[in-house]
Amino acid sequence: MMLVDFAAPVAASPAEAETAAVSAEQVGYDGFLAAETRHDVFTTLALVARATSQISLQSAIAVAFARNPMNVAILANDLQLISEGRFRLGLGSQVKPHIERRFAMPWGQPAKRMEEFVTAIRAIWQAWATGDRLMFRGEFYKHTLMTDFFNPGPNPSGNPPIELAAVGERMIAAAGRAADGLLVHPLTSADYLRERILPTLVQERGNLDGFTLQMSAMVVLGADPAQRARAEQAVRGQIAFYASTPAYRPVLDLHGWGDLADRLNVLSRRQQWTEMAAEINDEVLGTFAVAGDAAAVAAGVKDRFGTAIDRISLYTPYEADRYQIAAVRQAIKGNRL
Repeated sequence: MMLVDFAAPVAASPAEAETAAVSAEQVGYDGFLAAETRHDVFTTLALVARATSQISLQSAIAVAFARNPMNVAILANDLQLISEGRFRLGLGSQVKPHIERRFAMPWGQPAKRMEEFVTAIRAIWQAWATGDRLMFRGEFYKHTLMTDFFNPGPNPSGNPPIELAAVGERMIAAAGRAADGLLVHPLTSADYLRERILPTLVQERGNLDGFTLQMSAMVVLGADPAQRARAEQAVRGQIAFYASTPAYRPVLDLHGWGDLADRLNVLSRRQQWTEMAAEINDEVLGTFAVAGDAAAVAAGVKDRFGTAIDRISLYTPYEADRYQIAAVRQAIKGNRL
């Protein structure tokens, strides 16, 4: 059965996310996702870990290249301790302008760098667990010093799983080789999942046993046409925003919409956000978002992704009716489709 996670609003403060997580646990969500936007995701999840007892917790995502493998290994290990084994480390690369201009960190060969990043984290955890000498030497990262004073020792709950966000086939392949799961981007169609993501993973792994696929699915959710019209406009804008980013172009190219990606990129440079949303026609909207009332959305999500996706959350870049969201969750978890 597909598990259903709750994604904290991207603008939520750590305290607001903590409150939301308590509520999510009480009503029966399986997991809680916190993004790294305006606040530190690890600080947020530390609060959530102390305030909850059953729900799983995930960074979705933490920006890997804003950090290094050692400090991520420490942060993830501490969250696994605090949550008593409920943490899932979700990492993403972000894009070049943010890494270089916002974080002032190096960029280059992101898929290769990410695979090494994950391998380095595992080497650090292994050194802590066994007491063996830390001796990791890679192309991008070198970790060769770990004294007893800084070694936290083995984690009693084991190491958390590592899941990578990926869109392009190189990053998907890196996830298949190095990670425990894949975070499927909201700008993913059923065709892209079936024709690009799954074959790439299977090619690298042989099978997907023990490998988790998680997705935040864009939905146009509303009990009536007026609610859905408001939601639709917001989703058109979000699709346009994502589709304007060159890193996500492969998804558009699969559907023959490369010219749309070009137009959106130009408009984004001009910050013409209203014009960008207008470029998303009904065919594009329907390809990337499931629309309808709670019953229709639940059925649509299950139909598109139910055979491949292990964990789902709803991506609603608008103020969705909480009763409708609850009804979708109940329908998915209750298999009433």
